[in-house]
Amino acid sequence: MSKPIARAAALAATLLLLAGCQTAEEMRAADENRCISYGFRPRTDAFAECLQRIDIDRRMSLREASRDALFMPPVVVVHEHRHHHRH
Repeated sequence: MSKPIARAAALAATLLLLAGCQTAEEMRAADENRCISYGFRPRTDAFAECLQRIDIDRRMSLREASRDALFMPPVVVVHEHRHHHRH
């Protein structure tokens, strides 16, 4: 597996794990804090757009992870093990 694909798969797996570990309220609070850290003020159109972009990015990442899981062939490692017999 190439490095970019491995990195993308690792990121997708991490996102899936994180998404599964947080409640919707916790994700919303984290998203709001992220937008505030970017300088957006709550209850403004720009703040709402920031939240929307984060949600769209998350959905796109999850969709890509699902697609990769369905369409990427599994990694198979073949290792030949030879037995040497002494006579």
